Amino acid sequence: MPSHVIDMIMLQNNFGTAEMRQVWSDENRLQKHLDVEAALALAEAELALIPAESAAVIADKAKVELMNIEEIAQEVLKVKHSLMPTLKALQNLCGPEHGEWIHYGATTQDIVDTGMMLQLKEAHRIIVRDLRAVARELARLARKHRETPMAGRSHGMQGLPTTFGFKIAVLLDETVRHLDRLREAEARVFTGVMGGGVGTYASFGPHGPEVERLTMERLGLQAPNISWHSSRDRSAEYAGLLGMISGTLGKMGNEFYNLMRTEIDEVEEPFTSGKIGSSTMPHKRNPAALEGIASLTKPIRYNAALVQESMIVEHERDAMSWRGEWIALPESCIYLAAQLASTKAVLAGLVVKPDHMLRNLNKLGGLLLSERVMFALAKPMGKQTAHEVVYELCMKSVEEEIPFRDILMADTRIRQAVAVEELERLMDPSTYLGSAPQTVDRVLAAAEASGWLREEQA
Repeated sequence: MPSHVIDMIMLQNNFGTAEMRQVWSDENRLQKHLDVEAALALAEAELALIPAESAAVIADKAKVELMNIEEIAQEVLKVKHSLMPTLKALQNLCGPEHGEWIHYGATTQDIVDTGMMLQLKEAHRIIVRDLRAVARELARLARKHRETPMAGRSHGMQGLPTTFGFKIAVLLDETVRHLDRLREAEARVFTGVMGGGVGTYASFGPHGPEVERLTMERLGLQAPNISWHSSRDRSAEYAGLLGMISGTLGKMGNEFYNLMRTEIDEVEEPFTSGKIGSSTMPHKRNPAALEGIASLTKPIRYNAALVQESMIVEHERDAMSWRGEWIALPESCIYLAAQLASTKAVLAGLVVKPDHMLRNLNKLGGLLLSERVMFALAKPMGKQTAHEVVYELCMKSVEEEIPFRDILMADTRIRQAVAVEELERLMDPSTYLGSAPQTVDRVLAAAEASGWLREEQA
């Protein structure tokens, strides 16, 4: 009976996707262990360490559909060992003549670590695919809204005008860096191991390094320079990358959540007929998808910390640190898959409200342009004096609730320094965007050049 949100039938699709759950399923985990055993046997046969006929039988029988997972699970509980029942089941399938040659010279952690890397590599393909799709949606929005003016906010308060495209381009540039990081990590992370008891290849005789190399070649993994049973930096690196990617998605979800507030109302997540915001308030159109995206960042970040803890290993191996990865890596990949799927959907259907953005830009009655006014006064007055004058008038506008535009027009010092027509021009927020549109273009050009925005080849 499922007892975790990942597997509960009523909640699982809020916390993961069927595709990613399959990667980390019992069946796929077992199959990856069998794949490693098959690759090992074939590599050893190539080096004449075991009979070629036996290796062929082992490879033929190393299929999850030939095994009874429930029986293996019961045996695991009985013998208190996570792999031996699998080996016994494979041995029985291979028969007495060939079954004796399975797992020849390997240790449990060789199989489990290498199998985990095969699963992680599968998960990686899904993550890269979906993150690329997110990048394409971000690029589309950035391009469309490169000149859509909105209030830029610092410390939660309106600061200066920006564009919605600029805001999105910041996320796009960050996402492209994550894709670069994922690509750069592949050669380091997706590495198997076949070192034997304490990683010295003793059980393989002089052929150890070659057994490992040939095994990994068959599996599509890198062979390590040295056993990494006690070096968990590869897992930690990948968990850290998942945390960083999730952090970007969570930041975006939280940002749009805030921009969707009734009092701001500048964007809205996609709404579909029949979607219910509240069980008691019928009018509500809540940011449910955005909240879901943001909520998954915390567990992924905390899981990254758990995998970091797994780097503290006693001697050449222990099972205390190891098991933290079994918990954290599947969870993080599954949660991130849900985040990515939801983010793609939100971005594809995001409702952007330029009129509301402009309304909010003008909400402060021109105060948002105090910097611009100050610099216009800097030449006739001097910059520091202009700052003091504008500050004084800003505080008066705020405290007396008089529009900044009216305060400026009524002040003799301002009228003497700047013509009324010039003041009117200075108060148009859509003409004080700095290089925001051009910066969006630069980010888009870099993203295109990276190759990540291209549709993947089938």
